[in-house]
Amino acid sequence: MPVIKTGIPGLDAVLGGGLPEGSFNLLAGAPGSGKTTLVMQLLFSNASKRRPAVYFTGLGEPTIKLLRHQQQFPFFDAKAVGRNIHFIHLGNELETGNLESLLQRIIDEVARLKPSFVVVDSFRAMARVVEVNFGEAQIERFVQRLATHLTTWEVTSFLVGEHGTADGNSPVFTVADGVIWLTQALDRNSVVRKLQVVKVRGQASMPGLHTFRIGPEGVQVFPRMRHEPSAVVAPRPARKRLSTGIAGLDEMMGGGIPGGDVVAVAGPSGSGKTTFAMQFALDGLTRGESVVVAGFEEYPREYFAKASALGGKVFDQAVQEGRFEVVYLRPLDLSVDETMQELRDTVKRLGVTRVVIDSLAGFEIALAPTFRQDFRESLHRLLGVMKAIGVTVMVTNEIADGYLEQVGRMDGVSFLSDDIILNRYVEIDGAIRRVVSITKMRGGRHSAELREYQTTSTGIVLGEVLTAYSSGVPTWQAHRHPEFPGLVPNEMLVATRLGRLGPSAIKALAADTGLEAADVKAALGRLVEIGYARATSRAGVDVWEALSRKTP
Repeated sequence: MPVIKTGIPGLDAVLGGGLPEGSFNLLAGAPGSGKTTLVMQLLFSNASKRRPAVYFTGLGEPTIKLLRHQQQFPFFDAKAVGRNIHFIHLGNELETGNLESLLQRIIDEVARLKPSFVVVDSFRAMARVVEVNFGEAQIERFVQRLATHLTTWEVTSFLVGEHGTADGNSPVFTVADGVIWLTQALDRNSVVRKLQVVKVRGQASMPGLHTFRIGPEGVQVFPRMRHEPSAVVAPRPARKRLSTGIAGLDEMMGGGIPGGDVVAVAGPSGSGKTTFAMQFALDGLTRGESVVVAGFEEYPREYFAKASALGGKVFDQAVQEGRFEVVYLRPLDLSVDETMQELRDTVKRLGVTRVVIDSLAGFEIALAPTFRQDFRESLHRLLGVMKAIGVTVMVTNEIADGYLEQVGRMDGVSFLSDDIILNRYVEIDGAIRRVVSITKMRGGRHSAELREYQTTSTGIVLGEVLTAYSSGVPTWQAHRHPEFPGLVPNEMLVATRLGRLGPSAIKALAADTGLEAADVKAALGRLVEIGYARATSRAGVDVWEALSRKTP
């Protein structure tokens, strides 16, 4: 059977391909649920001079007021009114309560205009007239007669009515070929709209409730996304490892991130999670890959400002080449399906290989309260869709400072993640320092080391392995490095490199350590002060060399 494309984004997929041509449909929902806007968008998308539409209205408000409300949407075409779409008011027939007169008016107008589409709005008002004047038993007969005429004329028709769930036994539900149910719920300050296709004869529609939104462009439906079966059962081939973009971290992860994995970067506030993720994105762009960032916290301009400071012109150039995009998803009434569709469409459009979600806490807050109740399920669906596509995903997740006991409290992220990079704070010699460890690599070996790191203007820089710790919750057991007692991380890093490189200039040390030249200079000054190094000159260039020192 031929199908009609509705012209409403997402609805055809839910219907199973579109509306069967010549079908008799019921569009039901409470007042304000979006019925009139949906059917208007469908008519303006399909009606033409060759295939006109007739819109019968029995509403108390005049037709001009009905049309005025639709003029705000871009699908509305004033030239089509009276030419492609004919609006006929049935107020007089409803006032008299004459059933035969009401039905005959509809029959006459359809015979005169020969439409391809017919809408009766509101059918519930007509049903009340029939019930009041002729009794409930006549409603079914009225519906059957109307449906018979419309089917005989081979028109695609819609009865629009304020039906609720309690009306499921109404005769119109039995007679209709298709039933679409719209609902809306107010949860705190968020309005969540849902669409359900109860039935479509001859087609396999998508079951369940699907979120839809009435925005500036009109109605858009967001079908519930499911895993592709092939992505679940097919054996995974050997996967290429992706670099994190952070020197030393790839080695800790056994060679980098396996392609297609979900990687969680977890840690307390201020521990550098966003910078870790930004370097992951930067590495992909530098290699010519396409990357998308789903931002739930920062405005795009704020993200680009930080990204430019880290990667120079790499991010801007990638945007111009169509390889990078920041998808801003900060509203407080998002649905999971809306988020997934936005991400999936961007991933496919750009040919993305790496996705960054920053952050999960922001994602949860951006959702409407209704969806926050099932956040773990929502996250499972989102990550499942991304893995089915085959992209590598890095998510940031804020947790309280701690160690292994915090990994199990990651709001369900732990079991959904293939790999976990854990950041945390430690106190050493009266100073707060940051350490990173790899706590999970699904199906692969990884380092068990704890490494100190710093956030510099060039990104994350890993330091030496910290060794003097013990117990499940690591506790600092010593205040002195065995080789360089009394040094802070920058000083220790410069001292170690100076010992390996030999006499070196500030520029060479900065390039080797990844620190800023000013930071290297400050560290060298401290090393000279405490007798770990000395300044000298070679060929007119200022250099520094390490001094031999016995370990105390």
